[in-house]
Amino acid sequence: MTGQAPVHPGGPPEALGDDVGEEPQPTPKRSLAAVAVEWLVVLVCALGLALLLKAFLVEVFVIPSRSMEPTLTVNNRVAVYKLGYRFGDVNRGDVVVFSSPAPTPGVDDLIKRVVAVGGETFEILDGAVHIDGAPLHEPYLNDGELTLPSAPIEGCLNEADARRCEVPEGTVVVLGDSRGDSRDSRFFGPIDTDTVVGRAFVKIWPPNDMGGL
Repeated sequence: MTGQAPVHPGGPPEALGDDVGEEPQPTPKRSLAAVAVEWLVVLVCALGLALLLKAFLVEVFVIPSRSMEPTLTVNNRVAVYKLGYRFGDVNRGDVVVFSSPAPTPGVDDLIKRVVAVGGETFEILDGAVHIDGAPLHEPYLNDGELTLPSAPIEGCLNEADARRCEVPEGTVVVLGDSRGDSRDSRFFGPIDTDTVVGRAFVKIWPPNDMGGL
């Protein structure tokens, strides 16, 4: 019947392109130059991927000071997720890296904890942080740690009021966990959320201190 494939009696049809009766030829060895080029391509691709990850997804930062003790100590390394705030808001309790509002030679970024967000009232009473009139529970502080005010705080909606700060929308108040060792929003005011690089979500060094934040 026309239009049908030929039948091969006595066994299955041969694969297309096979040379029946010929020994398979060994694959020729690649030259040293070809191997070197392949590895160079792999290294370039790996480097490019690492740069993309650093620019858009995750970057590792080294803690240079005591301002976030006991949560973070000097020379801790933290991984910072840089993409999250493109799709969500900065929240109270987040440990964030942000561009320094008062540039200092050799210091481009700072790391602090968010304690108040836009639309809230931040106040320090009797050595404790109050949000909208209620004391803020801060279990990450050392026992007996006092938060001392530095008034008036710049950049608040009620800047003339030395006691409290009405936080503008699109900004957050950040404080270091070691209040006596930290220069933070008490000194430079609320920071613009557009200056936030990302959220520190895990300690990766040293190995005996690894864990989430």
